[in-house]
Parts: sequence; C-alpha cells; structure tokens
Amino acid sequence: MNLEIAHLRELYLSGELSPAELVKQLDSKIGDHDSRHIWIRRLSVDEMMVYANQLANKNPADFPLYGIPFAIKDNIDLAGVPTTAGCPEYAYTPGKSAFVVQKLIDAGAIPVGKTNLDQFATGLVGTRSPYGACQNSFDPTYISGGSSAGSAVSVALGMASFSLGTDTAGSGRVPAAFNNLLGLKPSCGLLSTSGVVPACRTLDCVSIFALTAKDATTVLESAEGFDDADPYSRESAPSALAVKSSFTFGVPKFEQLAFFENPESPALFKDAIAQLTALGGIAVEIDFEPFLATARLLYEGPWVAERYAAIQEFFESKAEAIFPVTRQIIGGAVKFTAADTYRSMYKLKAMQRQCAGVWGDVDVIVTPTAGTIYKIDEVNADPVRCNSNLGYYTNFMNLLDLSAVAIPTGFQKNGLPFGITVCAPAFRDMQLLGLADRVQQKTAKKLGATNTPFTQH
Repeated sequence: MNLEIAHLRELYLSGELSPAELVKQLDSKIGDHDSRHIWIRRLSVDEMMVYANQLANKNPADFPLYGIPFAIKDNIDLAGVPTTAGCPEYAYTPGKSAFVVQKLIDAGAIPVGKTNLDQFATGLVGTRSPYGACQNSFDPTYISGGSSAGSAVSVALGMASFSLGTDTAGSGRVPAAFNNLLGLKPSCGLLSTSGVVPACRTLDCVSIFALTAKDATTVLESAEGFDDADPYSRESAPSALAVKSSFTFGVPKFEQLAFFENPESPALFKDAIAQLTALGGIAVEIDFEPFLATARLLYEGPWVAERYAAIQEFFESKAEAIFPVTRQIIGGAVKFTAADTYRSMYKLKAMQRQCAGVWGDVDVIVTPTAGTIYKIDEVNADPVRCNSNLGYYTNFMNLLDLSAVAIPTGFQKNGLPFGITVCAPAFRDMQLLGLADRVQQKTAKKLGATNTPFTQH
C-alpha cells in the first residue's frame, strides 16, 4: 500500500479511491497486534471514519492533504483522545486539538492515532516508555530512535503517510535516520506548540516525518502559520538565500567526527559527502568544536530545569509514576541555581556569536544524523551513555536557532539505514527541503521500510 502523498492524491483526484475506502484498507493493514510498541492509542475505524466522512462531498483539489492519514506523537493533543506524554498517570483528555493538528485536519488529513515516545520526550532512544520499547522498523532488536519513536516507525511501516513528532534535542531527526525517513526539524516557532506538552519550552519544535522531501514540503505548507496563542510562535521570514545548484557545505574536521566504534558509519558518511559533491556541492572543512560546546550545554547546563518546570507539580506529587531514567534526568535539575542559569545563558550567547561566523563561508552544514545505532539491549544496559552519543550531532540545533533536515543516504550491511542532517540558519526550511529532494531523487531506492520503490517526480 503506497501512502506517498502524491500517489494518494492522484487516486483521490481520479476517483479511484475515497477517504472512507482508505480508512478501511488502512485499519485492516495495521490490525490489532502491535508487537513493535508503535501506538499508545490507535483510533478505531469508526473514529477515523468521522474524519473521512467530513470529506465525502468535498473536492479533493481544494484540500492539499485530502484523505491523507497521519500519526501524532502522544505529547501533542488530538481532541477527545487522551494525551499521555508516555506516562499513564499524567494523562488528560483535551477538548480541542493542538493548533498544528487542527491545521492539518482542516487541510483534509485524517488522524490514525497517538504514538509511543520516550516519556515526556526525554530521550533519543525510544525505549523509555511504560508502553514498551518501540522497535526499529527494519530490525526489531534495534532501537527506533526517539523520543518520537512510534511516529517514525508508523510512517516507515506504511501505517501513515506522515507523522508529527517533537524535536528539542534531536527527537525529530534521529528516528528518521534509523527508519529511512525524511525528518524535518523546522525553525523554532515556525510550527505552533500550542497544545503540545512542553519538554524545554524555549527550544521545543513540532517536527515532521515523511517518506519524501516533497511530502514533507506539502505538510509544512499546511501546518505552518502564526499562532497568537503561542508566545513562541514566529512569523515565517523566508530567506533570499537558496541552496543553489552550486553550493558550499561545511563538514566537521575529521578528528571532530565521532562514530562510536561503528565500523561502517565513516564510509557511509564519506559516500554521502560524495553524493552532495555530485550535486554541485563544494565541501569546506569547518571547526565543529563551538557547535559541540553548545550541544553540551543542553544536558550539562540548566536547560534540564525547563523539563522539570514543565511537569513540576506532577513530578513532586507522583515521582514514582515516572520512568526511572527519565526521573533521574529531570530530577537532576534541582541542583541548578538561578545564577547558574544566567551564567549558562551568557555562555550560550557567546557560542551563538562564535558559531554564526561560519555562515559567511558555507550555505549549509552537513553531519551524520547519528554516528551509530544501538540494539535495545545495549541501551537498556547503558541508557545515559548511549543516549548521549546519539545526541552528538543534534543537541546544538535549537540552542543555535537552526533549521535542519535529516535525509536518508545509505544502508549498513545488516540492512539498517544511515542518514545525514543538513542545517542552516532559521527559516531556511524550504531551501533545505529542496536540497533534500535533490539528494533523494539521486539516491533513494524505497519508501521507509516498505517494499514500495521511490519514484522520481
């Protein structure tokens, strides 16, 4: 079942398929058995049919996401369906959908369900959930990546055309890399976070998982929009600087790259660099240390206190209900003082100034999305170290107000996918998606973990 947005749109426009028919086919395909721990709450066929029936007498051409099924990370509200943030005792049932979810529904999209996550969006692994460790779409012994675990796996396995995640430290990019998906971490504020359980409210982004860059572009165009109710919402400020047919891309110095003893990642990253060069890119070596120093601030500095502030009342009254590793991380916030916070803010400001200097030399920066991938058992045995390693290339992005796209670029010999991330200053989202599309047009073989071939458009 090909759920690529462009493909479904052709079927709807020709009359070969209706939203009601798609809902029935999708419900049958997904079934009731969730061995990979993808879903926290999947909508019933009758619940999905409510959305499908609302489209019955409407023109598909009038709705950019007409009849397109999507999954929602369970820290994002869907009206009438409990939001758990991966913690059953925390659950509440919202009376209205998150701003971004409602925009997608208004554009014709049909919600399929709420997906599993690292509890309170704290983690890059997908294992920190009382609903079970989410399993990789290619090999269930490996992690899905997190925290937007089920959101990625549902799309990779053909259960949704796209999904919403959140990305504070890499949660919208690492799972994309591990499941052969396109992962967009939009500019901060481009997508509203109203109706989203905060992790670090000053840094949180709603992210998009899609099968292709073109699909992600379609979703972004429907989802973005200024939300007066969200204090962190920002008007889009399109940049005049596009990623041209000839472009420069920054690559960390060799000694600053880290692959965490993965024997295949170095060659896969080298291949990805060659792919960009073949597209007209010119590689420029950059000093990556200021970016790494910024990344260390996220968990070693007082920003972890934002996670504590987000759930402080719940944490103090029901700490025993919180997943052990999550409780350990968030509980560590109490050691920071207000003075610590200001000192770290001053340091971040200095790092932002230092990192900004690179953009005079390059159009984008390219890194691996993650240096390696772990088995679930490996993460369970050493959860903090493994998680920290996965954030090596991701934790600095929102602190530096960058836009980013994770792109699939290859596979390990064991069949697990590998990918890169391209990033640029805020509001370069569309330019990055354009570059991602060029990469996919040249290199993509199949959609997610399905056997559906990637079709050039």
